Amino acid sequence: MEKSNIIFFERKFPSANMVLIQDQRPILIDTGFGSDAKKTEQLIKDAGVSLEALHLIVNTHYHSDHVGGNFHLQQNYGVPIAAHKWDAHLINTGDAEACSAEWLDQPVEPYRVDTKLAHNDEINSGNSTLKVLHTPGHTLGHISLYEPEKELLICGDLFHNNDIGWLNIFREGVNAIQRSIESLDDLSTLRIQKAYPGHGPQIENPLAAIDAARKRLEKWSTMPEKIAWHACKRIFAFTLIMKNGLVRQEIDRYLLKCGWFQDFARSAFQMQPEDFVHILLDEMVRSGAASWHNDHLIATAPSNAPQKSWTEKSIKPRDWNTYELLT
Repeated sequence: MEKSNIIFFERKFPSANMVLIQDQRPILIDTGFGSDAKKTEQLIKDAGVSLEALHLIVNTHYHSDHVGGNFHLQQNYGVPIAAHKWDAHLINTGDAEACSAEWLDQPVEPYRVDTKLAHNDEINSGNSTLKVLHTPGHTLGHISLYEPEKELLICGDLFHNNDIGWLNIFREGVNAIQRSIESLDDLSTLRIQKAYPGHGPQIENPLAAIDAARKRLEKWSTMPEKIAWHACKRIFAFTLIMKNGLVRQEIDRYLLKCGWFQDFARSAFQMQPEDFVHILLDEMVRSGAASWHNDHLIATAPSNAPQKSWTEKSIKPRDWNTYELLT
């Protein structure tokens, strides 16, 4: 019997990476950002899987760069979607907190979760069985997927190659760092030959990467400002990618209306948001996360600039019930 083929797609921002299980029942893990939906579709086709044959989408978590293609694939091809049960509840009720989209100011088009997943559930593609592991930290409903026969791990944004996912203490809880450490501890007991993260290249030495991520988090547990800076730079860099840069004169007004910026400024740095604007901008440039180009602040991470229609898109879960009226 032919074995399943696991295809890893390393993608540029604003999309997260994807994994395609090419098997009797093809499964796609994560779907990228909404502006890249047509490219997501083409990648699946080029891999030899028809969209009509796609059996299931599994989301590692509900951030816009991982679920943005859900709408396109579900609406046009009827592909069912699976996610952790906690994410599913927020998504299916159209909760304003779903995807943290409102707080992050990131557009997410509507979708529904058809299959609610829990720790130790199994997903069978025909010749492979993926074990669902609840690995909270980056988000409360974050999952990883483990293929024991091939000793492969799909780890979402729990850890990357020489990096970790940013931590959202305001939406996922102040214990997010402890949850991340416990999730890493759980994964460290597995036999893992290769790991596929949500961003960056595949990880050839996963246990070493897990150990490095754990040490970094342990260090940060006594330095909360490190967690806050990591998060702020990641969020703002993603914003700059998503909006294809911001004009200098727009930045103050934009940041001051963002929930994430207000929360980090006031609670993490004990500053008035107006005073934190220039400090964040200086740190973005100093750290190399962004640079100025003719009065535009541009993110330096490799990316595919969204179409103009997407840089202005503002659809959020609170709008989902009236979405047809807005398109």
